[in-house]
Amino acid sequence: MNTLKQKIEKIIPELKKELGVKNVMAVPRIMKVVVNSGTGKAKDKKRNELVANRLAKITGQKASPRGSKQSIASFKVREGDIIGYCVTLRGQRMYSFLDMLLSISIPRIRDFKGYDAKCIDEVGNMTIGIKENVVFPQTADEELKDVFGFSVTIVTTAKDKKQALAFFKAIGFPFKKEIAKK
Repeated sequence: MNTLKQKIEKIIPELKKELGVKNVMAVPRIMKVVVNSGTGKAKDKKRNELVANRLAKITGQKASPRGSKQSIASFKVREGDIIGYCVTLRGQRMYSFLDMLLSISIPRIRDFKGYDAKCIDEVGNMTIGIKENVVFPQTADEELKDVFGFSVTIVTTAKDKKQALAFFKAIGFPFKKEIAKK
């Protein structure tokens, strides 16, 4: 089985040539992956527990709770109430999660036509949204009424958007085809 880490090691010489960098250490690499999900309801302990458990199943790591920074009376939220969960992946868990995302989960997304290049910011990080957690095989057999979305941020060492786009294309992220203007 060819893993993502092995694939990245194979494409480094090609990327070095394509990006015009002299040193191998200047080629972009993945530093960490951050998975964030808001629970939507601060007082609903069942929902908070459900989101935390499913994120733990998907990522293979316990999710850490994120509290509200300030009180908002109209939303009935007090400062410190849990309103979301976050998981930061590094090392082998990061590569396993990205492998699963690229090979299993993204192909299971309905009506998927590729990610827009706008999802890469100016410093080379990519943030994508997953609308339904059921595209991951760990949660597909669970009840469909408790579906939630989350964001995945992939932090790289790329210097700019051009380097990051070349790197993400090389490792296999599907991007939209640019439509030629007439």
